[in-house]
Amino acid sequence: MQDFLLRERQGVISERLRLNGRVLATELALEFGVSEDTVRRDLREMAAAGLCERVYGGALPVSPAHGSMTQRIGFAADRKQALARAAAKQIAAGSTVFFDAGSTNLAIANALPAELALTAATNAPAIAAALIDKPAVNVILIGGMVDRQTGGSLGAKALRDMEQISPDLCILGACGVDLEAGITVFGFEDAEFKRFATSRSRKVLVAATSEKFGTAAPHSILPVAHCECLVVEHDADPAVLARYRERGCRTVIAEKTN
Repeated sequence: MQDFLLRERQGVISERLRLNGRVLATELALEFGVSEDTVRRDLREMAAAGLCERVYGGALPVSPAHGSMTQRIGFAADRKQALARAAAKQIAAGSTVFFDAGSTNLAIANALPAELALTAATNAPAIAAALIDKPAVNVILIGGMVDRQTGGSLGAKALRDMEQISPDLCILGACGVDLEAGITVFGFEDAEFKRFATSRSRKVLVAATSEKFGTAAPHSILPVAHCECLVVEHDADPAVLARYRERGCRTVIAEKTN
Protein backbone atom coordinates (compact mmCIF):
# COMPACT_ATOMS: atom_id res chain seq x y z
CA MET A 1 0.00 0.00 0.00
CA GLN A 2 2.82 2.38 0.88
CA ASP A 3 4.57 1.69 -2.47
CA PHE A 4 1.30 2.30 -4.29
CA LEU A 5 0.83 5.63 -2.54
CA LEU A 6 4.42 6.54 -3.41
CA ARG A 7 3.85 5.77 -7.09
CA GLU A 8 0.57 7.66 -6.98
CA ARG A 9 2.23 10.75 -5.46
CA GLN A 10 5.04 10.64 -8.00
CA GLY A 11 2.53 10.34 -10.81
CA VAL A 12 0.76 13.47 -9.58
CA ILE A 13 4.10 15.29 -9.23
CA SER A 14 5.04 14.40 -12.82
CA GLU A 15 1.70 15.73 -14.04
CA ARG A 16 2.11 18.96 -12.03
CA LEU A 17 5.56 19.44 -13.57
CA ARG A 18 4.11 18.94 -17.05
CA LEU A 19 1.27 21.40 -16.49
CA ASN A 20 2.87 24.06 -14.27
CA GLY A 21 6.58 23.82 -15.02
CA ARG A 22 7.57 23.49 -11.35
CA VAL A 23 6.38 22.11 -8.02
CA LEU A 24 6.84 23.32 -4.44
CA ALA A 25 7.34 20.87 -1.60
CA THR A 26 5.13 22.85 0.80
CA GLU A 27 2.17 22.84 -1.59
CA LEU A 28 2.55 19.14 -2.39
CA ALA A 29 2.74 18.23 1.31
CA LEU A 30 -0.59 19.99 1.92
CA GLU A 31 -2.20 18.37 -1.11
CA PHE A 32 -1.05 14.85 -0.21
CA GLY A 33 -1.55 15.23 3.55
CA VAL A 34 2.02 14.13 4.28
CA SER A 35 5.10 15.81 5.74
CA GLU A 36 7.43 17.99 3.69
CA ASP A 37 10.19 15.47 4.46
CA THR A 38 8.12 12.79 2.71
CA VAL A 39 7.67 15.01 -0.35
CA ARG A 40 11.37 15.90 -0.42
CA ARG A 41 12.19 12.18 -0.29
CA ASP A 42 9.81 11.61 -3.22
CA LEU A 43 11.52 14.37 -5.18
CA ARG A 44 14.98 13.00 -4.42
CA GLU A 45 13.93 9.56 -5.70
CA MET A 46 12.41 11.10 -8.83
CA ALA A 47 15.55 13.15 -9.44
CA ALA A 48 17.73 10.05 -9.06
CA ALA A 49 15.54 8.35 -11.68
CA GLY A 50 15.92 11.32 -14.04
CA LEU A 51 12.27 12.37 -13.72
CA CYS A 52 12.90 15.88 -12.36
CA GLU A 53 15.63 18.19 -11.10
CA ARG A 54 15.67 19.17 -7.46
CA VAL A 55 15.89 22.87 -6.69
CA TYR A 56 15.52 24.80 -3.46
CA GLY A 57 11.98 24.34 -2.17
CA GLY A 58 10.81 21.94 -4.89
CA ALA A 59 11.62 20.66 -8.35
CA LEU A 60 11.74 21.59 -12.04
CA PRO A 61 11.35 19.55 -15.22
CA VAL A 62 14.56 18.01 -16.54
CA SER A 63 16.17 20.03 -19.34
CA PRO A 64 15.56 18.48 -22.78
CA ALA A 65 19.12 19.33 -23.91
CA HIS A 66 20.42 15.76 -24.00
CA GLY A 67 22.69 14.21 -26.61
CA SER A 68 26.08 15.00 -28.05
CA MET A 69 26.86 18.30 -29.75
CA THR A 70 26.72 16.54 -33.13
CA GLN A 71 23.21 15.30 -32.36
CA ARG A 72 22.07 18.68 -31.05
CA ILE A 73 23.22 20.58 -34.15
CA GLY A 74 20.31 19.20 -36.16
CA PHE A 75 17.67 20.02 -33.55
CA ALA A 76 15.65 23.23 -34.16
CA ALA A 77 18.32 24.45 -36.58
CA ASP A 78 16.20 27.30 -37.99
CA ARG A 79 15.32 28.56 -34.51
CA LYS A 80 18.98 28.45 -33.45
CA GLN A 81 19.92 30.42 -36.56
CA ALA A 82 17.40 33.11 -35.62
CA LEU A 83 18.89 33.26 -32.12
CA ALA A 84 22.36 33.37 -33.66
CA ARG A 85 21.56 36.36 -35.86
CA ALA A 86 20.23 38.28 -32.85
CA ALA A 87 23.18 37.28 -30.66
CA ALA A 88 25.77 38.20 -33.29
CA LYS A 89 24.48 41.79 -33.22
CA GLN A 90 25.46 42.00 -29.53
CA ILE A 91 29.15 41.40 -30.28
CA ALA A 92 31.23 44.58 -30.48
CA ALA A 93 33.95 45.04 -33.09
CA GLY A 94 37.45 44.82 -31.66
CA SER A 95 36.34 42.86 -28.59
CA THR A 96 37.65 39.59 -27.20
CA VAL A 97 34.92 36.97 -27.08
CA PHE A 98 34.89 33.47 -25.61
CA PHE A 99 32.61 31.03 -27.45
CA ASP A 100 31.66 28.19 -25.13
CA ALA A 101 30.92 24.79 -26.67
CA GLY A 102 27.35 24.30 -27.84
CA SER A 103 25.22 23.93 -30.95
CA THR A 104 23.59 27.36 -30.59
CA ASN A 105 27.00 28.94 -30.05
CA LEU A 106 28.25 27.22 -33.20
CA ALA A 107 25.35 28.88 -35.04
CA ILE A 108 26.40 32.24 -33.56
CA ALA A 109 29.96 31.74 -34.83
CA ASN A 110 28.61 30.97 -38.30
CA ALA A 111 26.35 34.05 -38.17
CA LEU A 112 29.17 36.54 -37.53
CA PRO A 113 29.54 39.08 -40.36
CA ALA A 114 32.66 38.41 -42.42
CA GLU A 115 33.93 41.96 -41.82
CA LEU A 116 33.53 41.90 -38.02
CA ALA A 117 37.01 42.14 -36.51
CA LEU A 118 37.51 40.52 -33.10
CA THR A 119 39.57 38.04 -31.14
CA ALA A 120 37.66 34.83 -30.52
CA ALA A 121 38.61 32.08 -28.09
CA THR A 122 36.82 28.75 -27.90
CA ASN A 123 37.20 25.32 -26.35
CA ALA A 124 35.17 23.73 -29.19
CA PRO A 125 37.05 22.56 -32.31
CA ALA A 126 33.87 22.81 -34.42
CA ILE A 127 33.45 26.47 -33.45
CA ALA A 128 37.14 27.16 -34.09
CA ALA A 129 36.74 25.66 -37.58
CA ALA A 130 33.77 27.94 -38.26
CA LEU A 131 35.61 31.02 -36.97
CA ILE A 132 38.80 30.35 -38.93
CA ASP A 133 36.83 31.02 -42.13
CA LYS A 134 36.11 34.57 -40.89
CA PRO A 135 39.06 36.64 -42.24
CA ALA A 136 38.71 39.41 -39.65
CA VAL A 137 38.65 37.05 -36.65
CA ASN A 138 41.78 36.01 -34.73
CA VAL A 139 41.12 32.56 -33.28
CA ILE A 140 42.48 31.14 -30.02
CA LEU A 141 41.78 27.44 -29.44
CA ILE A 142 41.52 26.33 -25.82
CA GLY A 143 43.27 22.95 -25.63
CA GLY A 144 43.01 19.67 -23.80
CA MET A 145 41.05 16.46 -24.22
CA VAL A 146 37.78 17.03 -26.06
CA ASP A 147 34.67 15.77 -24.32
CA ARG A 148 32.47 14.06 -26.92
CA GLN A 149 29.23 14.95 -25.14
CA THR A 150 29.83 18.70 -25.00
CA GLY A 151 32.07 18.99 -28.05
CA GLY A 152 34.54 21.07 -26.06
CA SER A 153 37.86 20.70 -24.23
CA LEU A 154 37.49 20.42 -20.47
CA GLY A 155 39.77 19.64 -17.54
CA ALA A 156 43.07 21.00 -16.24
CA LYS A 157 44.64 21.99 -19.58
CA ALA A 158 41.52 23.88 -20.67
CA LEU A 159 41.38 25.70 -17.33
CA ARG A 160 45.06 26.71 -17.60
CA ASP A 161 44.53 28.01 -21.13
CA MET A 162 41.43 29.94 -20.07
CA GLU A 163 43.42 31.53 -17.26
CA GLN A 164 45.46 33.42 -19.88
CA ILE A 165 42.39 35.16 -21.35
CA SER A 166 40.14 37.96 -20.03
CA PRO A 167 37.23 38.10 -22.49
CA ASP A 168 34.99 41.13 -22.88
CA LEU A 169 32.13 38.71 -23.49
CA CYS A 170 31.48 35.04 -22.73
CA ILE A 171 28.88 33.40 -24.96
CA LEU A 172 27.85 30.68 -22.55
CA GLY A 173 26.26 27.34 -23.43
CA ALA A 174 23.32 26.30 -21.24
CA CYS A 175 21.16 23.21 -20.81
CA GLY A 176 18.59 24.81 -18.49
CA VAL A 177 17.58 28.41 -17.77
CA ASP A 178 15.39 29.29 -14.80
CA LEU A 179 14.80 32.34 -12.64
CA GLU A 180 15.52 30.43 -9.43
CA ALA A 181 17.82 27.60 -10.55
CA GLY A 182 19.83 29.92 -12.79
CA ILE A 183 21.94 28.65 -15.70
CA THR A 184 22.58 24.91 -15.41
CA VAL A 185 24.25 22.06 -17.34
CA PHE A 186 24.43 18.26 -17.15
CA GLY A 187 28.18 17.62 -16.88
CA PHE A 188 30.22 18.17 -13.70
CA GLU A 189 33.48 18.97 -15.53
CA ASP A 190 31.60 21.10 -18.04
CA ALA A 191 30.08 23.11 -15.20
CA GLU A 192 33.48 23.61 -13.59
CA PHE A 193 34.97 24.94 -16.82
CA LYS A 194 31.97 27.19 -17.56
CA ARG A 195 32.07 28.71 -14.07
CA PHE A 196 35.75 29.56 -14.51
CA ALA A 197 35.19 30.99 -18.01
CA THR A 198 32.41 33.26 -16.76
CA SER A 199 34.55 34.40 -13.83
CA ARG A 200 37.23 35.51 -16.34
CA SER A 201 34.73 37.43 -18.50
CA ARG A 202 33.42 40.95 -18.17
CA LYS A 203 29.95 40.08 -19.48
CA VAL A 204 27.98 36.89 -20.11
CA LEU A 205 25.47 36.24 -22.91
CA VAL A 206 23.22 33.19 -23.11
CA ALA A 207 21.16 32.34 -26.21
CA ALA A 208 18.64 29.58 -25.53
CA THR A 209 15.73 27.94 -27.30
CA SER A 210 12.34 28.14 -25.60
CA GLU A 211 12.20 24.55 -24.32
CA LYS A 212 15.22 25.17 -22.06
CA PHE A 213 13.38 27.83 -20.04
CA GLY A 214 11.87 26.76 -16.73
CA THR A 215 14.00 23.60 -16.74
CA ALA A 216 17.14 22.59 -14.89
CA ALA A 217 20.13 20.28 -15.17
CA PRO A 218 22.12 18.95 -12.18
CA HIS A 219 25.02 21.42 -12.13
CA SER A 220 24.73 25.16 -11.60
CA ILE A 221 26.83 27.71 -13.46
CA LEU A 222 25.59 31.12 -12.32
CA PRO A 223 22.42 32.99 -11.28
CA VAL A 224 20.47 34.75 -14.03
CA ALA A 225 21.36 38.06 -12.36
CA HIS A 226 24.98 37.47 -13.47
CA CYS A 227 23.90 37.00 -17.09
CA GLU A 228 24.11 40.43 -18.72
CA CYS A 229 22.21 39.45 -21.88
CA LEU A 230 19.67 36.72 -22.60
CA VAL A 231 18.76 36.08 -26.24
CA VAL A 232 15.35 34.41 -26.59
CA GLU A 233 12.97 33.27 -29.29
CA HIS A 234 10.26 35.52 -30.74
CA ASP A 235 7.44 33.80 -28.81
CA ALA A 236 8.95 34.17 -25.33
CA ASP A 237 6.39 35.17 -22.69
CA PRO A 238 6.67 38.97 -22.09
CA ALA A 239 5.68 38.57 -18.43
CA VAL A 240 8.47 36.02 -17.87
CA LEU A 241 10.99 38.22 -19.68
CA ALA A 242 10.02 41.13 -17.42
CA ARG A 243 10.99 39.01 -14.41
CA TYR A 244 14.40 38.33 -15.95
CA ARG A 245 14.89 42.04 -16.54
CA GLU A 246 14.00 42.69 -12.89
CA ARG A 247 17.00 40.50 -12.01
CA GLY A 248 19.23 42.74 -14.14
CA CYS A 249 19.32 40.50 -17.21
CA ARG A 250 18.87 42.35 -20.50
CA THR A 251 16.68 40.46 -22.97
CA VAL A 252 17.02 40.39 -26.77
CA ILE A 253 14.21 38.85 -28.83
CA ALA A 254 15.09 37.00 -32.04
CA GLU A 255 13.08 37.36 -35.23
CA LYS A 256 10.35 34.87 -36.04
CA THR A 257 11.47 32.00 -38.28
CA ASN A 258 9.64 31.25 -41.53
